[in-house]
Parts: sequence; C-alpha cells; structure tokens
Amino acid sequence: MLKSEFYYDLPERLIAQTPVEPRDSSRLMKVDRETGEITHDRFYNICDYLKKGDLLVMNDSRVFPARLYGTKKDTGANVELLLLKRRSLTDWESMVRPGKKLKAGAVVEFPEGLSCEVLETVEEGNRIVRFSFEGDFFDILDRIGQMPLPPYITAKLEKKDRYNTIYCRETGSAAAPTAGLHFTDEVFAKLAEKGVDTAYVTLHVGLGTFRPVKEDNILDHKMHVEHFSVPEETAEKIAECKARGGRVIAVGTTSCRTLESAAGMSESGEIIACSADTGIFIYPGYKFKAIDGLITNFHLPESTLIMLVSAFMGKDNTMNAYKCAIENEYRFFSFGDSMAIL
Repeated sequence: MLKSEFYYDLPERLIAQTPVEPRDSSRLMKVDRETGEITHDRFYNICDYLKKGDLLVMNDSRVFPARLYGTKKDTGANVELLLLKRRSLTDWESMVRPGKKLKAGAVVEFPEGLSCEVLETVEEGNRIVRFSFEGDFFDILDRIGQMPLPPYITAKLEKKDRYNTIYCRETGSAAAPTAGLHFTDEVFAKLAEKGVDTAYVTLHVGLGTFRPVKEDNILDHKMHVEHFSVPEETAEKIAECKARGGRVIAVGTTSCRTLESAAGMSESGEIIACSADTGIFIYPGYKFKAIDGLITNFHLPESTLIMLVSAFMGKDNTMNAYKCAIENEYRFFSFGDSMAIL
C-alpha cells in the first residue's frame, strides 16, 4: 500500500491559520460511512446527526505551553526547547535548537529562575534535560512558555486557551486533540437535551502526530508511541451504550486510537479500564472493534491520520470527501473545519 494513494493537492490558502469564533461556528461535513453521501452544515448542528443513546468519547488531555526560549549560560546564545515527554518530576525529553551547541553538561537559563541542564542525547537527536525551579513547574510554563503550534500555522495565537478544548483537564499533550476544539457549552447542552451521553479518555498527544510518512510502502512506517488511559466510568458507559444498541462515536483520531488500542487488550474486544502505551497504526484493511462513528478534522496529505480515516470509511469515500472539501473551500488542519463520519 503506497503513501501516494493518500495524496491530495491542497491550496495553501485553505490551511486555517486562526481559530473561528465562536468555536461551534466552524463548518461541518457529514459523510455517510456506507454510501459516501455528503451533507454540508455547521458544527452547532452536530446534534441533528446524533441519536438518543449515542455516546461521544472525547480525549481530555490538555496541551501545555511546551515551547521555551532561553539562553545558554556560558555564551548567552539563544536557545529553544520543545518539551516532548516527562520522564520524572524534573526530567524531560525535549527537542532543542540549535542542537549542535547543546551537549551533555550545557546549562540553559529561562525567565523566572527556571533553568535546565542537558543530561544526554537520545533517539532522533532529542535531549534529556533536568530542570531546576522553585514553585509549581506548570504554573511557570503557563507564564513563560508558548503553545507548540504545528509548523503549518505561522500566525500568532492570541489566546492560549484556543489551542485547547473546553473540557481539557489532564495536562500532558504537546499537540491538541483538535476534533474537540469545536465543542461549546451550548453544544453540550443540546447533547444532554437529546439524550446523547459523553465520556472521556486520556491520550497525551506527542509531536509524532505531525511526523510525515517517509517510506513509500506505508507498512514500513514506524508509528510513534503515546500513553493513554481509559477510566472505569468510561468503560462502563461504553458497555452500557453497546448493550442498548447505541453508537460509540470517537471525537478525534486520538480517542479512536485509544479505544481501538483498549479493545485490542482483551480477547473479547470488550473495553475495560486500563492504562498503557500504544503505537497502533490504523490503515485500510483494519477491522474496527470499538467505534461506530468518528468526528474529526481534515488531515494532511499522506499522513497516518488520513490513512486512519480511510480505514474507517473507505479510501475512495475519503478521497472524494477531501476533493469535495477543497472544491467548497473548507478550512483544513488543526484550526480547520470538522467532519462527522456516521
């Protein structure tokens, strides 16, 4: 299976640089999973396509301001750190720039008394760094850090909270679970009124989500690993939803990957409360065990995410929907419009 099969030509003007206001005013493309039939709407009408007894499962991970700017202690050279994964209370795996000047033993100083020492170089040139600080580390980051926006967004983000969902609560992501950015309190009120239930999982999104597929044969691609957890309450809600004949609808590819990973941990495919790492790679031919619907954004050409969408509703339906989105000038990627596959 070739990655070129998942390529489409996207005009640069359709890459959303800023979020829409209000959140739920983004456009919504509803696609029939079986027929590929397309309906155009707005996200504030998402309830029109859901049924009483359905369950929306959302990723409650919170993006933190993981991009830091400081100076090298001995030379005063400007340094940029992007925090990727917490190893302990003080130690983080980080991307650094410029990499050549930050060898083991180098010390970087930041505002508010925050500093770090480079301990070692690991896979892909990342560094393990050890921070020194007083007070709460994440409070400091909230004051001095910048949101780690993806490379295709070049406009300045005016409000940090617009790169988080309104229901985020578990800090740990380096990139947003963007399918949830469209939800508002008003949408949640409509869901409750209609009898659509909600539940939460946590998957801390790493920057590997933006890593391009380099191999021509996608089966040679090595997926990044991310940590997820499914709480007991969510496992119970999923079992109840299945028992009553409702649909389990994943909000975002991260929620989808979490649920499918959890389902694969038991012989019966039943989702139980669990916490683990996953490197699941979903592409056409995959047999879905957990989800009946997917709400997601429009993804990069040749990415693992468009491959996941193609696995769920078929490659032809997917590429046709993307062609239609371009013709109708939908906004693409993280701050872009929404697709509901039901």
